[in-house]
Amino acid sequence: MTPLVGFVVFLLATVVLLLGVVVTGLRAKLAVHLSLVGLTLVSLAVTIVYAKALGLEYDLASAGRITPVHLTLAKIATAAYLAPALTGVLTMRDRKHKRLHFKAAMFALVLTVASTVTGLWMLLAASPRA
Repeated sequence: MTPLVGFVVFLLATVVLLLGVVVTGLRAKLAVHLSLVGLTLVSLAVTIVYAKALGLEYDLASAGRITPVHLTLAKIATAAYLAPALTGVLTMRDRKHKRLHFKAAMFALVLTVASTVTGLWMLLAASPRA
């Protein structure tokens, strides 16, 4: 699979899985929710691998300031997944943490969307390598 095809396929899979995570979380379908969380993280990791390979096909510096913005957001978004993981464990032990878990999950989701948008912007602004 080419880096572009792999990136698109796994990015779309990650988005669909994230939607499933949100829906099952809101409906308190714990077993399915946890399974989807695991699958989403694997899909996200594969997406990142393909994104890095795709990035080698472009002169990312030619995209200008969006490149460091995207790379910073992507790192923060990835680290932000620790918050819903930790608050999820707390919520499984005591339901009083449910609201905190929801906020942490939405924060990670918003960062993921911002990272995706800036990443696509960066690729569209970058010059392909010869």
